[in-house]
Amino acid sequence: MKESITEIKVRGYHADMYGHVNNARYLELLEEARWNHFESSVDYEEFTKNGWAFIIVNINISYRKPAVPGDTIQIKTAYKTHGSRSMTLHQTVFVNGTDTIAAEADITFVVLDAKTQKVVGLEGRLLEILTA
Repeated sequence: MKESITEIKVRGYHADMYGHVNNARYLELLEEARWNHFESSVDYEEFTKNGWAFIIVNINISYRKPAVPGDTIQIKTAYKTHGSRSMTLHQTVFVNGTDTIAAEADITFVVLDAKTQKVVGLEGRLLEILTA
């Protein structure tokens, strides 16, 4: 799976009373970047046609430096590792096109078969789609 970068301008509604991006908002910003990543690097039409769905099972996030309204952040999303039933992506949030890291996260997900409501093993065509 290729690496992608999503650029998002930090708006006032992303900030908390301290004037920086709220910790919960980072989860939304990271999700936006993951959707962008999957739509640009995975055959999403085939993925959904098979009735598969991404289900987040773990998020481990570290906050490094505040981002504030007016900043532009770049979120780098890249494949990290996978097992037989789950895959982990690493996301890094950079501030204003610099190498300053605002946050880093490892997001682990499984693929669910929407019809059976069971986790699908990461093998065969599904693994090809996710790691192409």
